[in-house]
Amino acid sequence: MRRLLNTLFVTSEDAYLTLDGENIVVRREKEEAGRFPLHNLEEIVSFSYAGASPALMGACTKRNIGLSFCTPSGRFLARTAGVETGNVLLRREQYRIADDPAASCQIAKLMIWGKLYNGRWSIERTKRDHKLRIDAERFENASAAIRDILPQVMEAGSLDSLRGLEGAAASVYFEVFDDMILRSKETFYYRGRNRRPPLDNVNAMLSFSYSLLAGSCASALESVGLDAYVGFLHRDRPGRTSLALDLMEELRPCMADRFVLTLINNQVMRAEDFETAENGAVLMTDMGRRKILKSWQERKQETITHPYLGEKLPWGLVPYMQALLLARYLRRDLDAYPPFLWK
Repeated sequence: MRRLLNTLFVTSEDAYLTLDGENIVVRREKEEAGRFPLHNLEEIVSFSYAGASPALMGACTKRNIGLSFCTPSGRFLARTAGVETGNVLLRREQYRIADDPAASCQIAKLMIWGKLYNGRWSIERTKRDHKLRIDAERFENASAAIRDILPQVMEAGSLDSLRGLEGAAASVYFEVFDDMILRSKETFYYRGRNRRPPLDNVNAMLSFSYSLLAGSCASALESVGLDAYVGFLHRDRPGRTSLALDLMEELRPCMADRFVLTLINNQVMRAEDFETAENGAVLMTDMGRRKILKSWQERKQETITHPYLGEKLPWGLVPYMQALLLARYLRRDLDAYPPFLWK
């Protein structure tokens, strides 16, 4: 259990939430594991299969406390909200901004700035930790090129120019991505991004990891009352969670790309975890997918310090914290959206 930004996160999958007077009580195996005054809370997010009592749900609705339920793996299930501070006003503001390209650009460029910052830090981290195994000058040049693009992102006046800058930085970043792969080069190599279908092992892992991250971001956005399908940088497309794709941009380098590199460099994934179809598509075997899912869940439990809040939390809650911060910005509780800057 962790309380951040007046939001209670219940991460134990066997926790049952009940009401006792003016308090929410968290029980595990019929024993009280925690107690929190309802008047201190604005949101409750539960990752438990056990659920909550009807009395608590009624009390949360009466007190305008949002109560969201997700699976232990992070898939959004349902949300209750009070009649006064439900998600209608928040979503109306989201839709107004999404319909205004200039306003959308103000949010999108902060997310892309975060993506470039985190991508550059990934390059710097590899240069620092493995300087004897890489071409340090090549990494230095890539880092400098992205550094030069960062101020241009903040000056971008349109979504099209922002996309152009993001594409230029991504090209620089992925030029050295293969150099970050330090082991099993005959099995794991990167020659460019390809998908639908992926044509090599690394792209297969990237696509799968991006799907996991996108699902976490969509669940996080829905849990705070935002519409995951209406984005600012990614425009509307039927069936696409555009805002989730926006939110995950800043998290790709640190939560997905580094995750893939770690699995390869620590030799968790091997050649036998992949198979090639007749059309050339590279697919992961059932064992390969199980390895990634197990490692993903373990990664989500690792603790970091959130750079903006200064609070310790598991990696798995990072998308939820960013969704909360985005919602607070849309409600005008913050002057600007603070992207996640990996340190």
